[in-house]
Amino acid sequence: MSANTLKAIAVTAELTGTELSTVALKAMDVDLSAYPEADVLHALDRCRKELKGRLTLSAVLDRVAELDGRPGAEEAWATALSADDEAATVVWTDEIVQALAVAKPLLDARDKVAARMAFCQAYERLVRKARDAKEPCRWWASLGRDPRQRAVALAAAVETGQLTHAAVQTLLPAPTESDAVVAALIAGDDAKLLSHVPKNGRDTAMHNLRCLRAHLAERETRAAAREAQRATDERGRQAAVEARKASIFRAVQERMNGTASTVDRPPPKTLLVP
Repeated sequence: MSANTLKAIAVTAELTGTELSTVALKAMDVDLSAYPEADVLHALDRCRKELKGRLTLSAVLDRVAELDGRPGAEEAWATALSADDEAATVVWTDEIVQALAVAKPLLDARDKVAARMAFCQAYERLVRKARDAKEPCRWWASLGRDPRQRAVALAAAVETGQLTHAAVQTLLPAPTESDAVVAALIAGDDAKLLSHVPKNGRDTAMHNLRCLRAHLAERETRAAAREAQRATDERGRQAAVEARKASIFRAVQERMNGTASTVDRPPPKTLLVP
């Protein structure tokens, strides 16, 4: 276990009121060392913010498992229901498809409540089995008949990292003339843009194009300034959090080493005997 992970465990344990024995710490070391350090640190950070009770190994492992990208049962159920629309393109996982097959007879019988329960139980079982086998999450698209909905769904899947840009290229509808104009505008291809404008209107079009580009450049500058300010604020917040963590970690180490000063220790409780 790295020093960063050990520090994160100590801080999380302190903030959740958990005392870890040497045996418990070693057991946590063995189990967590099988996962990427970044995933473990992220899971411990979530535990620090989310746990209402004591820190447990199970709580950490549950959050590490969730980082594989598989949606929760309710989100998966909503995705499965969207497949009922033949015009819609659905981006889903193998576990969603398999669980939907279990629930389909109940859906066909119009018992949506029982179908949802059967789906969620089957989905959670399939996800647990896949995670135990350390199988990566596989997203793929079931294409609907509506080309516009298809483009929107695939673009959203690329944005969320479910599908790669290269994977959706062959699935997108053929570009239209308006798509070509937008692409030329983005690429800065003035000649291609003006080819769509009558000759007697090209001067005006060029002027409007310059104004549009100036407006877009101004918006981009403002967005960059906002992002820079946000990054500065975030660095300040992180520095404050790290300082707090370091302080807690030092206190934990002092207690574990038995070197905490008597000033830092709370006074003994006085028992009042009636």
